[in-house]
Amino acid sequence: MSYPMRLCSFICFFSLLSSLGLQAQDPLPAKNAAEILHALQKLEVLGSVLYVAAHPDDENQRLLAYFTGEKKYRAAYLSLTRGDGGQNLIGDEKGPLLGVLRTQELLGARRIDGAEQIFSRAMDFGYSKHPEETLSVWDKEKVLADVVWAIRKYQPDVIITRFSPEQGGHGHHTTSAILAEEAFGLSADPTIFPEQLKYVEPWQAKRILWNSWMPYSDPNYDFTGTVSIDIGIYNSLLGKSYGEIAAEARSMHKCQAFGAAKLRGGRLEYLKITDGKPAETEAFEGVDTSWERVEGGATVAKWISKAISDFNPLASHDILPDLMEAHRALSALKNGYWKRQKLKELESVIVYCAGLWYEANAQHFGRAIGDTVSISLSMLNRLNVAVKLESAQLFMGDELIDEKINVALEDNKVWKLDKKLVLKGLPPTHPYWLAQTDEKGMYLVDEQALIGLPETPAPLYVRFHIALGAENPLRLSLKIPVIYKYVDRAIGELYRPFVVLPPLTTNIAEKIYLFSDNSPQKVNLMVKAHKTNLSGNLHLQVPEGWKASPADILLSFTNSGEEQQIEITVYPPSKQSEGVFKAVFDDGKGPTAFSLVSIAYEHIPTQLVFEPAQTRLVKVGLEKAGERIGYIVGSGDEIPSCLEQIGYQVDFLSDAEITKDNLRQYDAVIAGIRAYNTNHRMPYLQNEIFEYVKEGGTYIVQYNTTYGISTQQPGPYPMTLSRDRVAVEEAPITILNEEHPIFNFPNKITQSDFDGWIQERGLYFPSGWDDRYEALTECKDPGESPKRGALLVAQHGKGTFIYTGFSFFRELPAGIPGAYRLFTNMISISKYPNR
Repeated sequence: MSYPMRLCSFICFFSLLSSLGLQAQDPLPAKNAAEILHALQKLEVLGSVLYVAAHPDDENQRLLAYFTGEKKYRAAYLSLTRGDGGQNLIGDEKGPLLGVLRTQELLGARRIDGAEQIFSRAMDFGYSKHPEETLSVWDKEKVLADVVWAIRKYQPDVIITRFSPEQGGHGHHTTSAILAEEAFGLSADPTIFPEQLKYVEPWQAKRILWNSWMPYSDPNYDFTGTVSIDIGIYNSLLGKSYGEIAAEARSMHKCQAFGAAKLRGGRLEYLKITDGKPAETEAFEGVDTSWERVEGGATVAKWISKAISDFNPLASHDILPDLMEAHRALSALKNGYWKRQKLKELESVIVYCAGLWYEANAQHFGRAIGDTVSISLSMLNRLNVAVKLESAQLFMGDELIDEKINVALEDNKVWKLDKKLVLKGLPPTHPYWLAQTDEKGMYLVDEQALIGLPETPAPLYVRFHIALGAENPLRLSLKIPVIYKYVDRAIGELYRPFVVLPPLTTNIAEKIYLFSDNSPQKVNLMVKAHKTNLSGNLHLQVPEGWKASPADILLSFTNSGEEQQIEITVYPPSKQSEGVFKAVFDDGKGPTAFSLVSIAYEHIPTQLVFEPAQTRLVKVGLEKAGERIGYIVGSGDEIPSCLEQIGYQVDFLSDAEITKDNLRQYDAVIAGIRAYNTNHRMPYLQNEIFEYVKEGGTYIVQYNTTYGISTQQPGPYPMTLSRDRVAVEEAPITILNEEHPIFNFPNKITQSDFDGWIQERGLYFPSGWDDRYEALTECKDPGESPKRGALLVAQHGKGTFIYTGFSFFRELPAGIPGAYRLFTNMISISKYPNR
């Protein structure tokens, strides 16, 4: 991947795919009586809706919760991207790792609002101002194919877009609407993307609508072709209004700072028809959402209705005969979308009502190929229904292990069977969209069946085959992933998925190693064996002109989990150079080169990612002045470790340490990205900082967003922050004052120092400022007016204040030489001769 990985812990709690299609830590979560009744009612409704937008957090959770909870439709959110290009309020994940985090936040939101989650292969490459720019980066045909695939797979009666082709505000937003409308007209054509028809059928939705916000802002809005929905309804069965449910779901987007207040009371949502059949009153007008839409469905409806009427919350198993008859009637129908979908839903309800519990629990959370896995299969009949376990099938890739059992399950007595198998034929468990090197703007996924899935399917799973009922039994196949269950003494029973591990992982201590002269540096590696009796050679690859000593290391481990710390000396070339340092392990069965990354936050299941075991080496002509930096932590960036690579001592400052007297020891004080958004004491703390500046200090403030900022004046003189940005990373930079010390000391900065920047030039530039500030640069996106707010400098007393919107938080971790040189000059300005 193009983004370096960070060294993290090895503990991982994955989100699991349960046998009932749910995402939760427990692979078979129990349902209470209200939830069972709601699921029963949902069996009566045959309607589906697909909501389409560009990013995680673009979706309207209120509308999704209303459709799934009140209308009981099947609803899904298609996010074209995983949010890889956004910012991160809670940590330092960027790029694909941020996409993994935001994927899990979306799944958390869906567990709350009841909808399902889909993706395309498009990569979020950052802010885009126009759809033309977006489609110059994305492969339009592939993304369009993915939207058509989602429509054909989910067969929505109605498609809703969050944005319109004219009202997006972000190139990705408007593009999502453009592609959704185009796919709406193409998905029924069998000549379009015919390779998909091996798995799905052509499908034509009734209409496509835009979830418009314009009626709230335009008093002259034309309501022709617009229908409204009051989504502020209170659901007494769920005990919440849809505004309350939506707020809980939206608050899962924590890395984007989208915690939301719960809305109560009436609230209208507006849907404007943009194509398809007209409607006057509601989005599903003219759509039959009853069993009448399916030939022979009346019999199914009769039994479901009887089950609902007979449902006793104190004895859910009493309606099993009704549900079994509904299952037989449903199974007799002609094959089709609603037969498949409602069979899955009905079988879930049957399991809930029967009180069945079952699991496949591995003895360890993970094993490497060639090692033995011990698995315990268990099933429990908790309501004394007649259940016979006929067989259990354990699937490992293409291999099937079939166990004939034929045991009648006794009342409330756990049945158990222990199995052992040797792992083979499986790759390491890894986010499937990261398995191949991406191309610009797109993730590479070749297997059609994987496209759109939110997560990688479980590597091992089990199918229990049961016969339910004493006479004329109903046979069901219950699928469940293999998990690892354990007990935390402080928390209790916890679950994590079973994962396939590589034989060995090598984590390199730093993302980047910067060499400013010809001196060698130590590179620390932590190697961990994930396989028993493992031995082989670790080869260290360096770019041409570089040298690693030693270059080869023989490793030997007896037990899985053993670790070794290794120190390597890397010698740079004499001239400027940059490239990749890679650790490749070979145990005689083929080379592997993995590092282990864990993304761990309390609100998501911890995610395990295997990435290339590599770091960046950069040799750059770089001078610095000064030694010590005080750093005020913002929303999480990696600049401090990058500055340590230059040779600075970086001290993280607590609020109590931000005093004029204490700051005198520092050559510069730096506020991390969004420090004024995350620390609401900054308006008071900055008074001490400005006194430090007056005495000759340097204070550098990196970008802050306008929303939720603790003060509108992060500088000593007035400035107006804005949402101005330059999104094109290749946008030319004009240096407005070539004689300024920032461009001359201790490094000479020229236009070439702005070459090779990634994702963007900068963001949230000030749009206006006091005359005492000097704007030092100018840049602009194509077709726009120049922006001068990327780098502002002001003298304050004897010292210097600098505000920068340049995206140094992306450029330094990416190893951009010019960004290092410019940032070092900013830090060094207090040492400028004759200042």
